[in-house]
Amino acid sequence: MGRGTGGRRANATTGRACPCGSGQAYADCCSPVHGGAAQASTAEALMRSRFSAFALGDVDYLLRSWHSSTRPARLELPPGQRWTRLEVVETERGGLLDATGTVTFHAHYREAGRPGTLTEHSRFVREDGRWVYLDGDQP
Repeated sequence: MGRGTGGRRANATTGRACPCGSGQAYADCCSPVHGGAAQASTAEALMRSRFSAFALGDVDYLLRSWHSSTRPARLELPPGQRWTRLEVVETERGGLLDATGTVTFHAHYREAGRPGTLTEHSRFVREDGRWVYLDGDQP
């Protein structure tokens, strides 16, 4: 995902549902990855953690999880955009033993009171042993 929601990070509590839609509490899902205590184990897990970071406005994590060759120098998230739901459509490769993977998803948002959907086919690779976002195509 190359776009976002506002340049701030929300104060997530331990019982709050994770924005990625995993059904787990944020504290048990994406929070350890955002904070650096854990790494995403698969390309899909990284995709989910990046969606949560967009939803929470965690620009620092988004930049850290972006491949060094495609990472922007800075990232501004639109303040009026709120990411509401992630649908993972398809994953290819991107497992524990893979070096590359793709995830196709629909990311739902609201902006200026209107709903919208971003569809992307994202490419992920391992850099220094960890999954990072390389780039994506939006049909």
